[in-house]
Amino acid sequence: MRSWAFGLRVRLVLSFLLVAAVSAGTTAALTYREARSALLQTAQDTAVSSFRDQVQQTGWGLPVQREGLEEVLRDLARKGKPRTWVVFAEYGSLRASSGESPVSTVITPELRRAARANPNGSFERVVKDGVPYLTIAMPTVFKASPDSVLPTGLVLYAVMRMTDEQVNVEALVTAARDGALPGLAVSLIPGLIAARSVLRPVRNLRRAARSMGSGRLDTRIPVRGSDELADLAHTFNESAGQLERSVQELREAEARARRFAADVSHELRTPLAGMLAVTEVLDEDADGLDADTARAVRLVSTETGKLAVLVEDLMEISRFDARAAELNADEVDVAEALRKTLQSRQWTDGRVRTELPDGIRARLDPRRFDVVVANLVGNALRHGSAPVTVRLRSEARPEGPPVLITEVADSGPGIRPEALPHIFDRFYKADAARTRSAGSGLGLAITLENVRLHGGTIRAGNLPGGGAVFSVEIPLHAEEAGG
Repeated sequence: MRSWAFGLRVRLVLSFLLVAAVSAGTTAALTYREARSALLQTAQDTAVSSFRDQVQQTGWGLPVQREGLEEVLRDLARKGKPRTWVVFAEYGSLRASSGESPVSTVITPELRRAARANPNGSFERVVKDGVPYLTIAMPTVFKASPDSVLPTGLVLYAVMRMTDEQVNVEALVTAARDGALPGLAVSLIPGLIAARSVLRPVRNLRRAARSMGSGRLDTRIPVRGSDELADLAHTFNESAGQLERSVQELREAEARARRFAADVSHELRTPLAGMLAVTEVLDEDADGLDADTARAVRLVSTETGKLAVLVEDLMEISRFDARAAELNADEVDVAEALRKTLQSRQWTDGRVRTELPDGIRARLDPRRFDVVVANLVGNALRHGSAPVTVRLRSEARPEGPPVLITEVADSGPGIRPEALPHIFDRFYKADAARTRSAGSGLGLAITLENVRLHGGTIRAGNLPGGGAVFSVEIPLHAEEAGG
């Protein structure tokens, strides 16, 4: 849970930093773009205007000769503003420049086409080998008359390295980065504060949920503020209060029902003892009565016996509910105890098969273990089909002590899948049509409680080939498992 809270805190801080980084980055990018555009635009406008003026102040005559042209180009290059240009000229097939090479490698065909189409000139920014250049194309004209200006066919190109501007642009990038990083560092503090303010109620909610999960239904969360988290805390408190009241009402109702069952069972026990004594006498004399009276006497005797079983089971389950059931454990030979259980109920006529290896001893409550086995075998004979198999074995476990395993399997159709989760519920009938049976409906519930009293577990399932199987596992001490 701590790692979960730490991860949430990290995500909140990172989210806050991400927002701050996006904001700072966007602001820096916009500032950089505007400053860069202004810087380059100023340098570009200054250079274009200056070059245009210089070209217009130069008088041109035709035809143009290379020697005189190169001198004019060198003069234009010396007058370059804001820095020295390299000037190139193209006139038909004639090429000349103010530098060593008569041809420039940064003048593009696009700029040449733009210069021929626009008598006022054109310009282009070019990057070659990582170096930025400003290239300007300016056609030359002459006045044929006061109102007529004709192109001479001569085009001048100025090429200017923009290294100073590039340095200034890089300085802008550095400034934007150096300004954004401290902003992000400063934003970490409010991010931590915001994460703390958000996580505090979340931690309170987590602790409250764990507290309620452990059974403390009176847990409440302190409500502070009026935001969504405060509403969540208020809703949690209301739900916890309603749950506490509902659980309390259910507990009180369950306690009343258990007291009622215990009281009724106790009150019925004495009159039932008398009724059982009378029915035994009537059973002995039933053969001397007429047929209808004999059937009535035997029916009363049978139903009285069922009622006695139900009362005894109710009293037993009431003792478990009241935590009054005690375990009187003794070391026994488990196989011999199983044989005595089967023999006392006369289940030795071939309907019950056994696989009981000798030498397995365990500390058990003989009476309660007898109830467990008798309930399982009787249930298998009534609701399953013979033969019923009782198996016994001990099994080592990689974790924990070895266990004593007792299995009871029948040869019937098995337990319906939808009935398996409820098979140990009190008064549950796996077959809804079988509302009356020889049992009380508490046998498997009592079996479960007796197994739990031994510290064990019981499971119900179906065999692959058909038939139900119940498996009881009771922990053994090492010396018991070794015999």
